[in-house]
Amino acid sequence: LIKTKEYLLAKDETKKILVKYGDMQKLLTFRWTLFKNGGLVVFTAYDTIPSQHILYKNFTNQTIRIELKSRGAYDALPPYILLRFESFDFEKHKAKLSLWLYDKRKEVYLHYFKR
Repeated sequence: LIKTKEYLLAKDETKKILVKYGDMQKLLTFRWTLFKNGGLVVFTAYDTIPSQHILYKNFTNQTIRIELKSRGAYDALPPYILLRFESFDFEKHKAKLSLWLYDKRKEVYLHYFKR
């Protein structure tokens, strides 16, 4: 598991990452929309499949796991991304999220869009 990137995001600021492997390209997007009672509401979409999560800083549900390829061709774990809630800056009203990549076979390339 390798930490690849850290983000300090304002509310509804969307980040986009192009995930490439073989001849496939899929888009991963994420943003947060609410921080209430210690929970951060995060929206993700991978390969046009949307999902919503509530992450808490010091609990077991601190991360979102997104599998990048299907499990079918793997004897162990397929490549995946973990999106982890690190902290919340109350003065700036921004959430710190980190991106981690598990890719044992080194098949995945991540392209980070500037905007």
